[in-house]
Amino acid sequence: MPTRTQKRPLSPLKDGGRLRTTIAAMAGKTRAARARNPSADAVSRVRKSAAAAEASGKKALPPARRRSRAPAEPARFIPPMKALSVDAVPAGDWRLEIKLDGYRAIAVLNDGAVELWSRNYKPLTADYPEVVAALRSLRLSNGVIDGEIVALDEGGRSRFQLLQQRDLSPKRSPIVYYVFDLLHHDGRSLVRLPLEERQGALQALVGKGTPALRFSPVFETTPDKLLDEVRRRGLEGIIAKAAGSLYEPDRRSGAWLKCKVHGEQEFVIGGFTPPKNSRPHFGAILVGYYANGEFMYAGKVGSGFDHALLGSLHREFLKRRIDECPFANLPMSRKSRFGAGMNRSAMREVTWVRPELVCQVRFTEWTEDGMLRHPVFLGLRTDKRAREVVREAPPAPAHN
Repeated sequence: MPTRTQKRPLSPLKDGGRLRTTIAAMAGKTRAARARNPSADAVSRVRKSAAAAEASGKKALPPARRRSRAPAEPARFIPPMKALSVDAVPAGDWRLEIKLDGYRAIAVLNDGAVELWSRNYKPLTADYPEVVAALRSLRLSNGVIDGEIVALDEGGRSRFQLLQQRDLSPKRSPIVYYVFDLLHHDGRSLVRLPLEERQGALQALVGKGTPALRFSPVFETTPDKLLDEVRRRGLEGIIAKAAGSLYEPDRRSGAWLKCKVHGEQEFVIGGFTPPKNSRPHFGAILVGYYANGEFMYAGKVGSGFDHALLGSLHREFLKRRIDECPFANLPMSRKSRFGAGMNRSAMREVTWVRPELVCQVRFTEWTEDGMLRHPVFLGLRTDKRAREVVREAPPAPAHN
């Protein structure tokens, strides 16, 4: 097998033997960079780098012949490294990946036992048995893997709404755990090894994968070209990781960047308006984000709800009902051009809730007065704390 994936014409590839996978097709077009095809050479390179790191006092993979002599350090949850949101990727040596639209998940494996944890250390193991079964088949004693759990649509695109609605819909979308980093391997931490070495070992470990477990490919192209391709295929954006970078748990250092092609991010719910016409329970939700410790109003979201969702959300809202407005920038002095304004008169109709529930919202743009334009509710997020929600960079502009 060649050590470098050859550039070849775009062709529809099947994911799990049944599903056309957009990401796999793009891998065929743009050519995977430096994250090699699975081979024994990948693990060999990691072991050589690990020996050098160990000689310098850093933790690394031990030589295979020593594994039986020293007890392996058990794998434990590692808070995931965070990507900085940007509207353009600056010049530099970047390893590019597709930004996935799902739940960030850390897999912890110890002697056949598998645990899945959200980025804020909430258990996910029971929710995704197909992912757990796929991870259990990997050939390693213990390990920690970073990745994203997604639900795929018929075109192979990850869709957060499908992940949220999988228990409500009679037609279940395929669940896939796309993995992109190996943080711990058979008793030793890899976080101080370069990104290329960690990804190479992970790809060798995962191999061709299974329908529920796949390696997230790295693309050798420019950020602008990959963004154009992502935009054309209706994907969310790209992730750019600095070549040679170390893994920095729970940090947003700028070594990892995320660049989106449309507006979508998390917001915190701070209230709701009364229902109108035939809609039950509530009319719209009021959402915001945190800036310098203050909860800032960003607009009303009135679409994206079905009847069942209206009822379940309303029950959660009533548990968190409060008397005072939680937004620091309300009331607004004037009405927004796009109808999201909230003056004193409009505030009298709002039921306020404690800002605890985090939701995902898609929108076209931010207006000049800091409001969301054409927002659509996608679902609740349980994997992020409300205080971590901030205003992210705008989507990247299209290139003509």
